Amino acid sequence: MTMRQALLRLMVVVVVVLGVNYVTWRWLFSVNWSAWPIAVPLVVAETYSLVDSLLFCLTMWRRKERGEPDPPDPEATVDVLVTTYNEPLDLVMTTARAAKAISFPHETWILDDGNRPELRALAESEGIGWITRSADWDDRPRHAKAGNINNALLATEGEFLLILDADQVPEPQILDRTLGYFRDERMAVVQTPQFFVNVPDDDPLGSQAPLFYGPIQEGKDGWNAAFFCGSNAVLRREALMQLGVWRYAGEIEIAVHRALRTSKDVLAKARADLGSDDAHATQALDKVAYDLGRARRELGRGVAIADVTYRFQRRVASIARELVSTDVDALHADLAAIAELEATTDEAGDAGLALVDDAALRRMSERDWSPLGALATVQSLVSSVDVDRGEEAQPVMPMATISVTEDMATCMRLHALGWSSAYHGEQLAFGLAPEDLKTMLTQRLRWAQGTMQVMFRENPMVQQGLTVAQKLMYLGTMWSYLSGFFAVVYLAAPIIYLTLGVLPVDSLGSDFFVRLIPFLVVNQLLFLYVGWKRRTWRGLQYSLALFPVWIKAFTSAFGSVFLGRALDFAVTPKVRTEGAGRPWHLVKPQLVAMGALVAAAGVGLVRLQVGQASPLGTWVNLAWVVYDLLVLGVVVKAVRYDGWVDPETPSPPIEQPRHKHRLTTKGAA
Repeated sequence: MTMRQALLRLMVVVVVVLGVNYVTWRWLFSVNWSAWPIAVPLVVAETYSLVDSLLFCLTMWRRKERGEPDPPDPEATVDVLVTTYNEPLDLVMTTARAAKAISFPHETWILDDGNRPELRALAESEGIGWITRSADWDDRPRHAKAGNINNALLATEGEFLLILDADQVPEPQILDRTLGYFRDERMAVVQTPQFFVNVPDDDPLGSQAPLFYGPIQEGKDGWNAAFFCGSNAVLRREALMQLGVWRYAGEIEIAVHRALRTSKDVLAKARADLGSDDAHATQALDKVAYDLGRARRELGRGVAIADVTYRFQRRVASIARELVSTDVDALHADLAAIAELEATTDEAGDAGLALVDDAALRRMSERDWSPLGALATVQSLVSSVDVDRGEEAQPVMPMATISVTEDMATCMRLHALGWSSAYHGEQLAFGLAPEDLKTMLTQRLRWAQGTMQVMFRENPMVQQGLTVAQKLMYLGTMWSYLSGFFAVVYLAAPIIYLTLGVLPVDSLGSDFFVRLIPFLVVNQLLFLYVGWKRRTWRGLQYSLALFPVWIKAFTSAFGSVFLGRALDFAVTPKVRTEGAGRPWHLVKPQLVAMGALVAAAGVGLVRLQVGQASPLGTWVNLAWVVYDLLVLGVVVKAVRYDGWVDPETPSPPIEQPRHKHRLTTKGAA
């Protein structure tokens, strides 16, 4: 263990001890229960923040800074995939040309989800492959970028895949610097940083992520949980295809078990509704119930799903035909009886005719057809489990389709299968970040929505195959997007105290400060230490300032997963989208919060002057207000941002973005 790592772990231990001590004391001794409507939410928010800090500490505990990678296997075959939907043609071709120029032997493909003939012509004229969706995708779910890559996986053959977004221009040596990791036969993903060339030094939109593409990814890498981030990553085809087949088999098996379980309930209900005199229908339902049990036992023994369902469907169909045949015979008997009665009406007159009608109608109305309905339902349930997955364009989908962001879910599933990942911290591709507030908010919302969808659909804490540490690494990222709700509490607490004098803690005495201040100081020292020489303040600002986005992401993802509401996928525009005027309306909640903080500060000072407030409590909360305003103030800078101006170009690239390689920035985070 190096001295640097030892110091890092010492700071982690101190943060954990001080944080647990403070929050435990808060719950046991300092909650002002007389003001519980604000006191309880505040201590819950502090507990959330402690858990967030503990997850960060766990991440840093095994931070791994990889050294020089091994040389690649010269026999490796690689497909470089450039994904695109509607980005400008020159932007896509710039990336594709750079991809073609990669020094390691490979094939370059443009995955054109927009199916643009002009892009195909450009690609083919320069010897670059072009792939679009096959006709199988018509009138079926497209699954956005995940579907685009899944389609290409069946049209390419390389042992490894380098995935690039349309704006991520790779360096020639990107494969030489990453393929060596795959000498480990269990390595599935090697992720490199995403760095943006059109971002000014003050980064007004918080586009660069020096903390994530640095200490956090390195920390996750130490736990074999480095994330696939959708672009600038190399993946092993074998791992993806194994994942696709595994998911296919698992989903089919789950669907069959669900269908058989529901079928059992349907048969039980139909059996209960039968009368004791309907022996034939009872016998038919009993036969199907027996075959149902046999099918479930065969699945438990590992018999092939297709064989089990095929035999069961044939057996149910045979029993249904027997039942229908018997019912038809009974119907013919009824009709014959009616005919005999009708023959007597000539002699019986009106009374006989009435008797015939009443008797026939009574027999027909009293006949119970539910056994046939039950069998038809069972047939429909089992046959709906289509092993060919006709509702999808292709049965095997290696890239996860459960979220609008496919990368995290795919990587988590690979880890659950026992595959490894690595983070190589060298900047080997250079992309374009959003250049206006609206585009940035669209991007951040999509990221957060996708993460929440994964949490709701495949919570890492219950996924088999993941280690405890891997579960917590994935949970840490998901947990961070819950901060929007707690940000509201942190903003409301000083406002409530300064205006109403309601203190959420029992007192602001020495017991409070002697526990809180050391925890905050050491926590910040840890953060500064792991982020040394990295500009992390902007990221901290946006983690709080985008609280409305995080809340919307949570609620919309919840509605998508549990309520069936549509969640549109929006490709992040690569050109400026705003018109004239400043888009202040996009940050209205933040502006309202800032106004409320300023007003509360004024009221607090007045209350202090007239003797209605504690000096200590007032100044503590005023300091809190100042901090909140400094954090939220970033949205004002974002609204006023007019886009990046290339130092070598007099005007910003509004119409056509330009890539500019910054080779001198390698190694910076």
